[in-house]
Amino acid sequence: MHTVELEVLQRATDWCRRGHRPWLCTIVKTIGSSPRPPGSMLVTLDGSEFAGTLSGGCVEDDLLQKLAADSIDASLPTVVEYGVTAEENERLGLPCGGRLLVLVQRLEEPDLPWLEQVLQCLERRECLCRTLDLATGTTELAPVEFHEPLEYREDRLKQCFGPQMRMLLVGAGQLSQTLSELALAMGYEVLVTDPRQHTLDQWAGPEVPLIQGMPDEVVMEKAADRHSIIITLTHDPRIDDMALMEALSTEAWYVGALGSVRTTERRLARLQELGVPEADIARLHAPVGLSIGSKTPLEIAVAIMAQITQLRRAR
Repeated sequence: MHTVELEVLQRATDWCRRGHRPWLCTIVKTIGSSPRPPGSMLVTLDGSEFAGTLSGGCVEDDLLQKLAADSIDASLPTVVEYGVTAEENERLGLPCGGRLLVLVQRLEEPDLPWLEQVLQCLERRECLCRTLDLATGTTELAPVEFHEPLEYREDRLKQCFGPQMRMLLVGAGQLSQTLSELALAMGYEVLVTDPRQHTLDQWAGPEVPLIQGMPDEVVMEKAADRHSIIITLTHDPRIDDMALMEALSTEAWYVGALGSVRTTERRLARLQELGVPEADIARLHAPVGLSIGSKTPLEIAVAIMAQITQLRRAR
């Protein structure tokens, strides 16, 4: 889950605990181009204070004004549609032909249990699916293995909440710095580890946790669950192989290793000699990233994030 959506749930929980009745607004369907995808959320107190975003523009302003004016029925979850006409598209700044369906639900104290349970599961890095009955406003929760796409029908909404995907980069060199910037912009949590303190001291990338330690230990402590990505980038087999041996034995969703085809062949042979099972070795994405002829650090970072995005969309 992106940090924006997490902030929405935290703010909604806090307001309900204090006896307020916030509005939870969720994009449940988009037609054509849209500034934000389905599942994007905003929570507000009658249009005044708010957290999250639906469009970053006039759609939000219009919806907040409607809530402030109490012009939306609060008795049951209600769908508000934007972009029905070309004139409205132009007024709201939506792309040509774009339409948004926003589900608006008033939260109250009885909603606290499901909000708190979702936050607890996110803290444990687990996934939950919320099913909202639109005829009654009641919520049911069920655990799921991975995050699933939002599902909206006229009688119900199914929305998954899962932990932010965590990316552990082994090696604090220039490529890690570039890849960190791109991954952060795409909503990933990024950690960087390197056993060499002098390399960490030269870090010039974005502000992310820098962990000095043995890579296998860091993998087990920080990135061993199914919502983790581990990528080795040091070019030093003494560091990369140690991390990969541990990473391939975990539930990590994606394990990748930087290197040429020849370097990869030697790495695979070493892993076999070290007793890593063939089934585990088969999980390794190496050379890491899509094969697009990347040369520069930015090009390689783009290739890596493109492959990860492709695999996540196909999951």
